[in-house]
Amino acid sequence: MDTGLGSGAEMTLQEKLRADLKQAVKGGDYTCRSLLRLVLAGVKNAEIDKGAPVDDSGVIDVISREVKRHRESIAEFRKGNRPDLVAKEEAELAILLEYLPPQMSREEIAEAARKIMEQVGASGPGDKGKVMSQLMPQLKGRAEGREINDVVSELLAGS
Repeated sequence: MDTGLGSGAEMTLQEKLRADLKQAVKGGDYTCRSLLRLVLAGVKNAEIDKGAPVDDSGVIDVISREVKRHRESIAEFRKGNRPDLVAKEEAELAILLEYLPPQMSREEIAEAARKIMEQVGASGPGDKGKVMSQLMPQLKGRAEGREINDVVSELLAGS
């Protein structure tokens, strides 16, 4: 196996997670350690479900699910007036976001949505399914599904 030493080869996302987990264990960072173990377990489960190793895209899916779960937990803990748990979830969320591609701005999402709307000939809210089915795979891991949905709804309502 090529270790990537000297060859300039990029580390896969899964390899980066494992390397960072080693560092967290050595450094005594319990939050990072437990979070990375959780993500790697999710990746392993995805591989078992698929019956084959997952690529970076599959790892991003796992991380994205964890990000969504953390955001939902933060909202619930805020409602329950639990600032201690909100702080813990926010710290973990910050770690997770480091492994995702840079998040797109609302304008970038709208621009991508307009291109898809043009390609599929979307003319109103009834075409939302056509647009979303094309757009979601393109923006996977780079934007939250809820925000993509909101932008597409606004654009189709205005067209």
